[in-house]
Amino acid sequence: MTSPDTQGATESAGRVSRRGLFGLGAAGAAVVGAGVVAANTLFDEPPVAHASSTSDPFPFYGEHQAGIVTPAQDRLHFVAFDVTTSEKAELVDLLQEWTAAAARLTQGREAGAFGAVGGAAEAAPDDTGEALGLPASGLTLTIGFGASLFDERFGLAGKRPAALAALPKFPGEQLIPEISGGDICVQACAHDPQVAVHAIRNLARIGFGKVSVRWSQLGFGRTSSTSRAQATPRNLMGFKDGTNNMKLEDADLVREQLWATAQDGSAWMAGGSYLVTRKIRMMVETWDRTSLAEQEQIFGRNKGEGAPLGKKAEFDLLDFAAKGADGQPHIKDDAHVRLAHPSFHGNAHLLRRGYNFVDGSDGLGRLDAGLFFIAYQRDPRKQFVPVQLSLAKSDPLNEYIKHVSSGLFACPPGVRDAGDYWGRPLFE
Repeated sequence: MTSPDTQGATESAGRVSRRGLFGLGAAGAAVVGAGVVAANTLFDEPPVAHASSTSDPFPFYGEHQAGIVTPAQDRLHFVAFDVTTSEKAELVDLLQEWTAAAARLTQGREAGAFGAVGGAAEAAPDDTGEALGLPASGLTLTIGFGASLFDERFGLAGKRPAALAALPKFPGEQLIPEISGGDICVQACAHDPQVAVHAIRNLARIGFGKVSVRWSQLGFGRTSSTSRAQATPRNLMGFKDGTNNMKLEDADLVREQLWATAQDGSAWMAGGSYLVTRKIRMMVETWDRTSLAEQEQIFGRNKGEGAPLGKKAEFDLLDFAAKGADGQPHIKDDAHVRLAHPSFHGNAHLLRRGYNFVDGSDGLGRLDAGLFFIAYQRDPRKQFVPVQLSLAKSDPLNEYIKHVSSGLFACPPGVRDAGDYWGRPLFE
């Protein structure tokens, strides 16, 4: 499924940079749980409604997690963890530690209060240091819980949401178990790849002994727009991707299609959303030898402007009944844009924010490249599953793509303030 998209201020400006040390010592830290520094209110700047440039921060606290309707950034580092501790208290402590670190990192600060160079020389640093001097770069960190977390280890089986039901096996998929699933996922998006990688690296460092990395994925060049202020990007097949994506400005649609409610059956997920990931490898060498006319017929759009076939502009309304001079529909019945369209799936929409990837080449010299598909929704059973079933069965694009990884995660509501933490309602 390939379509559906500074805080570099210095101390002299009255703001604390990543490199800045707070000089508060132990008196500046309040402990929440085991070893959690929760004195974020001492360091937090007033939240901003949006990032005015690619260097500025997005607010961390709010009703919903950032990184969902947030205007899609240019870079991604996505990771899935397996929980290795069997103690619920240790898992809760870790989520508290991660939340405190995330609140700092997303504002352009270091992961711990003493940072990379401010602690005792005999101790490991509080931060790995590779982002010293870099601005926030629009970093967002978004967490989700996989179905495997709801087993017998932590007593959470009774709180597993019905919407977190396992995805069906779709025709043609060739999933690799080692790069699928996971107990917990974290999505780091930023405009600077080093900032995104730094954030995931530090969460993994903090989680040592409690979680292990199951798999991860780097991405570049967002493949969807999540705001009308953004131009539509292109995927590695050269086509504009996500023209009809749900946008943050679509308030009624977002409320109806994106955010879970208590009435959906899991009160702890109210204000959260469900995330589906799919790593989709593209057979780019074969695609590159395919005629332009066939490429356009497969997608149902022209390659240059991105307009629906038979129309002139990208955002012209799709007309599946329109016919050309030969009496044939401009957009074929099996065109990708038609098979994925909400009108054929009970008005099911997805908020897509995927990324291109190139992971080197395989042993035959072919690029290991494609789309890391990311989609948020209120209920995958009613949204992603019917759309993907239609595509898997009938899309001629399947000749050029292969699904090799899959993930499904319940992303809880946002963190309200410094006394809150990721997923708190689930553990109460």
